[in-house]
Amino acid sequence: MFSRAALFLATNFAVLILAGIVMRLLGVHPQQMSGLLVMAAIFGFGGSFISLLMSKFMAKRATGAQVITQPRSETERWLLATVQRQAQAAGIGMPEVAVYDAPEINAFATGANRNNALVAVSTGLLRGMSRDEAEAVLAHEVSHVANGDMVTMALLQGVLNTFVIVLARVVGGIVDSYLSGNRDGERGPGFAYFIIVMVLEMVFGLFATMIAMWFSRRREFRADAGGAHLAGRQKMIAALERLGAQHRDSTLPAQVEAFGIAGGRALGLRKLFLSHPPLEERIAALRGAQATFA
Repeated sequence: MFSRAALFLATNFAVLILAGIVMRLLGVHPQQMSGLLVMAAIFGFGGSFISLLMSKFMAKRATGAQVITQPRSETERWLLATVQRQAQAAGIGMPEVAVYDAPEINAFATGANRNNALVAVSTGLLRGMSRDEAEAVLAHEVSHVANGDMVTMALLQGVLNTFVIVLARVVGGIVDSYLSGNRDGERGPGFAYFIIVMVLEMVFGLFATMIAMWFSRRREFRADAGGAHLAGRQKMIAALERLGAQHRDSTLPAQVEAFGIAGGRALGLRKLFLSHPPLEERIAALRGAQATFA
């Protein structure tokens, strides 16, 4: 946790320093710069942390997930016992365990911290997977929680949001000043400034999304490795192979799709916007790790 926080602080500090240097080189007044940075940080991190704090509530509402409080079947008792055992092995607090109605094989984890999380599985998973495969999926999701992936993604998104807000306004101010002839900035921004900033935020936002999704794909490999450690490598491989055999796309809402076991499919440049790497690459990574330690 300390290393993740240190990385976040270092990255955020570097972004702010870089933005400050750029603003000074471009002749932007330091007071304007400080105000812009404060505004960008408030808006950039505000949305990310509000989403993080509300993640469990929103996930339950969006998927209709029903938390298991008193097990009503042998399957529910098994789910609770399995997650409890894995949470203890991973050194985290017992997550809430829920089931949501969806036809595809999927599961997700979310929550504001490692000791107050939610792990949910689809009814399609319970119907379409063996106990060993389902155990591996649960271990994958518990690993997401143990790795602090929800917090890390919120921090990364906050940094990226801040960068997009600052850079769009810096570049927008420069372009507007040249278009309007207001190079000393005495007349304030012109009407074109607001249009330019909106366009730039969309463009820079696309690049920010690519970065966030690249990180999301990296952490899927780590969660697979964590799932293999908790449930067994062969079980994890078998679970991913089962996912590859299904022909349904994920129906998870956008706010929790990145934390599901299965992601979408795409070709070409659209792959850059996927939250999950191809299943073939994930299976190959697990088999490669198996060969390494054989």
